[in-house]
Amino acid sequence: MMQTVTGEILPNPLPPVPIELELHIFDKLRAVKAFVFDVDGVFTNNEILVSEAGELLRIMNVRDGQAVKWAIRAGYPVGIITGGRSEGAKKRFTDLGVEEYYSGIHEKWEAFQSFLKRTNTLVSEVCYMGDDLPDLPVLRKVGLSCCPADAVPDVTDICDFVSAIPGGRGCVREIIEKVMKLQDKWPEY
Repeated sequence: MMQTVTGEILPNPLPPVPIELELHIFDKLRAVKAFVFDVDGVFTNNEILVSEAGELLRIMNVRDGQAVKWAIRAGYPVGIITGGRSEGAKKRFTDLGVEEYYSGIHEKWEAFQSFLKRTNTLVSEVCYMGDDLPDLPVLRKVGLSCCPADAVPDVTDICDFVSAIPGGRGCVREIIEKVMKLQDKWPEY
C-alpha cells in the first residue's frame, strides 16, 4: 500500500523485491581452499591433433601449469576430472604434482565427491572450472563455478566467473592467480 499526497491509500503497484543473501564474488574467491579442473577445453583449446600413427595430441599452456604448481606448493589440493583417457595428460598433471586425477569419467559429480572425501574439503570451498555440459552437475554445486571464455552457453550462463580468456590460453592461471592474490598466497619473486 502507498499513500498519495492527498492522503488516499492505494495498493502498491510493484511486487516486493526479494532479498537474497548471495555471496559476492570476492567472498567466493576468499573461501576457496581447493581447485578442480576439467582438461579438454580448459587446459587445452578443445582441439585434438591426430597423428598418422593415431596418437591424440593436445597442447597445454605452460603458465597454467606453473600456476597449478604454485597452488599445490601453497597447500591447495588440486584435482583433475576428465572424460578423456590420455596417458600424456596424466603424465603432465602428475609431473605438476596433482595427486587427485580422475580420467575416463562421464559422471563427474561422483568423482568430485571422491575428491572432496580424499582431500577433506567442503563443496563450498572448491573452485571448479569446466567448459561443457558434463561439468554442469559440479558447477551448479561448488562454492566458485568458473569457465573459460569459449565455454558452451549453458555453462557460461550459470558460472560465477567467466574468464575473458579461452581454454588453453591461460584461463586456469587467471583464476588461480585471482584466488591466491586475494588470499595473499601468490608467490613473489
